[in-house]
Amino acid sequence: MDHVGVLALFDRDMREGARPDGPGARIDHLGKVVRQVGTDQGWNGVVWSDLDESTADAAVAEQVRYFTGLGRDFEWKLYGHDQPEDLWQRLTAAGFTAEAEETLMIAELGDLTLDAEPPEGVRLLPVTDRAGVDLVADVHEQAFGTDSTRLRHQLLAQVTGDADNVVAVVALAGDTPVSAARMELVPGARFAGLWGGGTVEGWRGRGIYRALVAHRARVAADRGYRYVQVDASSQSRPVLARLGFVPLTTTTPYVYAVDAGRAAPEA
Repeated sequence: MDHVGVLALFDRDMREGARPDGPGARIDHLGKVVRQVGTDQGWNGVVWSDLDESTADAAVAEQVRYFTGLGRDFEWKLYGHDQPEDLWQRLTAAGFTAEAEETLMIAELGDLTLDAEPPEGVRLLPVTDRAGVDLVADVHEQAFGTDSTRLRHQLLAQVTGDADNVVAVVALAGDTPVSAARMELVPGARFAGLWGGGTVEGWRGRGIYRALVAHRARVAADRGYRYVQVDASSQSRPVLARLGFVPLTTTTPYVYAVDAGRAAPEA
């Protein structure tokens, strides 16, 4: 894989050329910044920027002012190759808090191992309605220990409004949900995004996550996508590497929590 070339293509397709991630969201192209303005319960944040030392502080301050005016927390999704090199320090100084760093891993579908199947006694159920969304959200809370309110809202809006652009699946052991994942398919892009793959404790290490990756990759290949990408945690990175994914850069969410008593920084 041409790492530099594929990363540049990813930036153009998925960041600078970002599309809304669900009904009710919009993308604003602001010259050197691209942001998503979602619903109150959706994802709000900056997906791409092209800044330097002379423009970064003003751009950061403008996004803080804008989302503060909406009364919404938001995220600046910072990639390891974004400029300027000290952008992370500028975000921190402006009041953002860094969350866990992940690794952007990408695979060309023609190079992937796609024959992985779930272990005996586990079946994969496509998610197409509210009941399926509830199963995914329940798995998410058990696997990651985090609140699934935003995921529940976003995924329900997607499967009922943009069903062609999302594939969600839950793994069931009997009638018990033990793992779940989703894939977002952006029309016209060359990358399909794999998100939210998680397995509840007690069912890990049995190949379920691997099977969910392979299942979604097969769907992406059937629909004509060339690449799949994952923001991989340290736990999933070794599994993805064995399947054929390669790391291209890091990605870190910098989150700004809006506080009514906090004044936005001056430009």
